[in-house]
Amino acid sequence: MKEKDNNTAISSGKKERSGIKRRSFVQLLGGGIFIFFAPWKSLELLSAPAEQARSLPKDYNAFLHIAEDGTITCYTGKIEMGQGIITSLAQEMAEELNVPFEKVKMVMGDTDLCPYDQGTWGSMSTRSFGPRMRAAAAEARGVLVGMASAQLGVPASQLEVRDGILVDTKHPASKVTYGQLAKGKKIEKFLDDKPAPEDFSKFTYVGKSLKRSDAYLKVTGRAKYCGDMRLPGMVYARILRPPSHGAKLISADVSGAEKIAGVSIVRDGDFIAVISENHDKADEAIVKIKADYSFDEMKVSDKTLHDFMLKADTRVNVARTSGDLEAGRLLCDKVFESEYHDPYLAHASIEPHTALAYLDNGKMIVYAATQSPFGLQDGIVRELGFARENVRVITPFVGGGFGGKGAFQQGIEAARLAKLTGKPVMLAWTRDEEFFYDTFHPAGVVKINSGIDKSGKIQMWDYHVYFSGTRGSDTIYDVPNAKTTSYSEKDTSPVHPFGTGAWRAPNNNTNTFARESQIDIMASAAGIDPLEFRLTNLKDEKMIDCLKAVAEKFGYVAGKSPSGRGISVACGIDAGTWVAHMAEVQVDKATGKVRVLHIACAQDMGLCVNPEGALMQMEGCMTMGLGYTLTEEIHFEGGNILDRGFDSYDIPKFSWLPKLDCVILDRKDKAPQGGGEPAIIAIGAVVANAIYDATGARLYTMPFTPERVLEALKKV
Repeated sequence: MKEKDNNTAISSGKKERSGIKRRSFVQLLGGGIFIFFAPWKSLELLSAPAEQARSLPKDYNAFLHIAEDGTITCYTGKIEMGQGIITSLAQEMAEELNVPFEKVKMVMGDTDLCPYDQGTWGSMSTRSFGPRMRAAAAEARGVLVGMASAQLGVPASQLEVRDGILVDTKHPASKVTYGQLAKGKKIEKFLDDKPAPEDFSKFTYVGKSLKRSDAYLKVTGRAKYCGDMRLPGMVYARILRPPSHGAKLISADVSGAEKIAGVSIVRDGDFIAVISENHDKADEAIVKIKADYSFDEMKVSDKTLHDFMLKADTRVNVARTSGDLEAGRLLCDKVFESEYHDPYLAHASIEPHTALAYLDNGKMIVYAATQSPFGLQDGIVRELGFARENVRVITPFVGGGFGGKGAFQQGIEAARLAKLTGKPVMLAWTRDEEFFYDTFHPAGVVKINSGIDKSGKIQMWDYHVYFSGTRGSDTIYDVPNAKTTSYSEKDTSPVHPFGTGAWRAPNNNTNTFARESQIDIMASAAGIDPLEFRLTNLKDEKMIDCLKAVAEKFGYVAGKSPSGRGISVACGIDAGTWVAHMAEVQVDKATGKVRVLHIACAQDMGLCVNPEGALMQMEGCMTMGLGYTLTEEIHFEGGNILDRGFDSYDIPKFSWLPKLDCVILDRKDKAPQGGGEPAIIAIGAVVANAIYDATGARLYTMPFTPERVLEALKKV
């Protein structure tokens, strides 16, 4: 098709169905990612009623499109933020359709083109979306085989798919391609009896380490993130922010900002912003606004937080129970009561929350760094009054999320400004805004009362978790008398003075730290090697296998703790994946500084789609885990966040990195599970236990700063 030359990215005059024109669209992305428009798909989605309930569609066409040249476009509402599903999902699609991996192109996180998705979190892409995508591809393959059977005049059983070509096995010269059958159109045929996905024993791509398909773009700097995009007439925005979450705007004098040439003020009630085509002028103008606030602060700070939590009025929920705690207590030779504290944590993604929004013939188009493009679409519908079919959200590459970009405030703000001004608006949060509006990992308290008999068997386990959620709170050990109770906020009695949310393996870090520290305390009191103690109290074969595998990889030599060596073990379960760690640390008793020398990790994640990708995630988890373990915590006073940047919020550095060893257990006969989060959950626990083994000092509050280590050493 001949294309008209057009230098304007925002349409005017004649209405274009696809909104932004192709040439300007490519200019916008700068060639960094590839989006393939499928007209049949766009028309269907645009005609869907806005009030229609949202769920993953059953029509396999929603997941894939076959071009006339045989190129397969895989559609997913999931987004790519470094976890590697841009590669692994393509591996699975290639596997099911029996086409070369290079033939599969990914379209991700586009609400006009992709099937609905709740969001990219919880390590759900491979274990939840993957099976549905594979089932869709399997049906598509079955339909294409039937179409080829009719066209070639041979039984379907006589056909074989070879690299996207259906071949008559008795007459190999007789064949037809997927592209020739589909002709680039939606396939209208469906199967009543759905075929099973490909058997794992026949896999060609799944289970093999393939290089990341986005690697070249990213290492060369050609990948385009939201903040890299530009449009003609685009303005930059800065928004007036309160100094505290407990502040309410009383008045604002914008006269100083108005005096700056090239700056405009946008005001809608208490929502005040400055816009300019020059980013620096917008930065200059926002600080010229003089604002007065009233304050209604919660009487809590990072110093009083955990006591405040324990005194709060709460909802109480017994998550699980077995046996009889009192009966179990009578069987115990030794009983242990401990209390563990966890702080608020920032997500600290290198890329801040960013969005570019503009109107195109009444349709709001938003490019946003978010883990939830469909959630942002619904948010714009709800907040700004657009019909759903008039809101399109597209998520390009995202520079890290870790759960923090499940929120999409910046996307709604950019859309609001685009609606108010009629201009394309780029909104990129500053690092100060990023910390202030972060949905922090929730702080919490865990109290455990447990006991062992004379043989070292755990007989009683009474677990209480306050405000940190129950993910990872499973006992996991073979304890006949156990109870887990969770305590959460009441609407009438808030505990968190600002937003909280998912943070890589949400709350599992907290619960695993508490549980595995308590297990180590009991092992030491029993005079039993901590690995042997765990194996003795476990029936879970997956966990036993992981512990044995990590011990072999680490080169573990048994010893009762504290041994003075600084060696330890911890384990847990997250996202359907079993994980075990061993670590070696060095503690400077004069300064309290902890240096982690070696961490080994073994995980059972079922079938591993891309081992190299999984290895990257394991290493990334262990590296990130060192941050929450050693330095990261948010200091605050009421609703005022005191840490607003990396000058005071210390994330892991390359110089911290220990030797990292990883083992992925061979489980090709099992369903694939989550791999983006599990290896982070036990880092705090394994380092705490290693500090104890080195020094005899037990730490109950994270992170393990030099001050806290020195304080613990005084008690030895």
